[in-house]
Amino acid sequence: MTAQTSRPAASGDGVRAGIEVNGLNTIAEAERRGRARDLFWPWFAANVSVLGLGYGSFILGFGISFWQATLVAIIGIVVSFALCGFVALSGKRGSAPTMVLSRAAFGVRGNRLPAVISWVLTVGWETALTALAVLATATVFGELGLGNGAVTKIIALIVVAALIVGAGIAGFDLIMRLQVWITWITAVLTVVYVVLTAPKIDLAAVGAVAAGSPQAVIGALVFVMTGFGLGWVNAAADYSRYLPRSTRSGGVFGWTTLGGALAPVLLVVIGLLLAGSSPKLSKAIGADPIGALTTILPIWFLIPFAIVAILGLVGGAVLDIYSSGLALLSAGIPIPRYVAAGVDGVVMIIGAIYVAFFAPDFVAPFEAFLVTLGVPIAAWCGVFLADFALRRRDYADADLQDPRGRYGDVRVLPIALLVIGTVLGWGLVINTYGVPAWLDWQGYLLGPFGLGGRGGAWAYANLGVIVALLVGFLGTLLIGRAAVRRQESLPETQRTPA
Repeated sequence: MTAQTSRPAASGDGVRAGIEVNGLNTIAEAERRGRARDLFWPWFAANVSVLGLGYGSFILGFGISFWQATLVAIIGIVVSFALCGFVALSGKRGSAPTMVLSRAAFGVRGNRLPAVISWVLTVGWETALTALAVLATATVFGELGLGNGAVTKIIALIVVAALIVGAGIAGFDLIMRLQVWITWITAVLTVVYVVLTAPKIDLAAVGAVAAGSPQAVIGALVFVMTGFGLGWVNAAADYSRYLPRSTRSGGVFGWTTLGGALAPVLLVVIGLLLAGSSPKLSKAIGADPIGALTTILPIWFLIPFAIVAILGLVGGAVLDIYSSGLALLSAGIPIPRYVAAGVDGVVMIIGAIYVAFFAPDFVAPFEAFLVTLGVPIAAWCGVFLADFALRRRDYADADLQDPRGRYGDVRVLPIALLVIGTVLGWGLVINTYGVPAWLDWQGYLLGPFGLGGRGGAWAYANLGVIVALLVGFLGTLLIGRAAVRRQESLPETQRTPA
């Protein structure tokens, strides 16, 4: 690694020319600042996106009733963001990015495997959010009679990508300030949107939606968890690492969980009411989740709606590009953090071009992406949370950077649990409607485990995500305790064989 990505920062060394230069290093004591409640702003802004309304259609697509879907939404969102709250605690205790703290469990170089998975997930998310912002802009312009063709999409992509990549390169300070503004603007305009669309809700139609099977409920629950909090666990410490280590842990957990869960719970319930009221609207959301929502708005509110939609999506993508850059460094790429954010921006733009200009549908590949990557991330999350729970001391800063330190080079057990959890998990998930075709190999354990095979009742329950989480968590708790105690008994300067 270069010195810029691996050395501890000196006091006042974190920002140069308005750009954050902190990378994988532990944040210097003099740079740690803020209060636990400051975490509310980035998490709320990143999850207030009106995409949450679109999830109403996605969840009802599992064939469950409104009340089942509401219960699924509340439990899935709150529990999954609570996992983020626990990961955020590690950032306060370690003052380093999530994928650096993960080295304590996997080893300094062994952690490159989960770092690569984390990078793919965060880049995928920022790509999806950027593409949705482009599609939403084109739809709004089309409704206004200003054209929704390629030129509109290209201009929208340039503006949205500039906001996201610019903030990602600038780094933590700009992102935290930006998220406060996004929170207030999107919160106010979203309330107006909800008021305007309320007359479209048909409670009789919503109540008539038939209840689904327990397997369908479980499948919807897992989808919600992967679409919300589980999509953030691999980055949750990135925004708490600047807090003083004396910050109250309950506040870190509480403000992270509340900030992440509050807006999605409200938006998804409204989305369920709208989708349950109109099968036509629900189907349209599958092709363009946000653009479809413009069809039930008065013309005068389309521009404000475009603002709230784009800003909400940008808020999520900004956090993703910041964390994806850190994950890329953690995977062993020796470049400064701001360069990594630029590299990820290029990948994001290429992916967004495909989704916005060439992909025939959004929801099928989106669900496939969430479920497929949700499995290894769940396994990693299980290992990380159990490892963190076993620790009684703060992380040893220098050893997180040195393969010869107490955390070692490559730790076999956690990597084995990650692989086993992923193999079992992929064998117990299947993508809706079998799309895309290249993922048809998934679900290979549904038959051998007596769950009815790929065509059985458990096929779309997505049990693999839960199984992967439990394999990582319980495996680490049962087998990893001695290793953690051994690590914590060593002085920070002591070296173990590479």
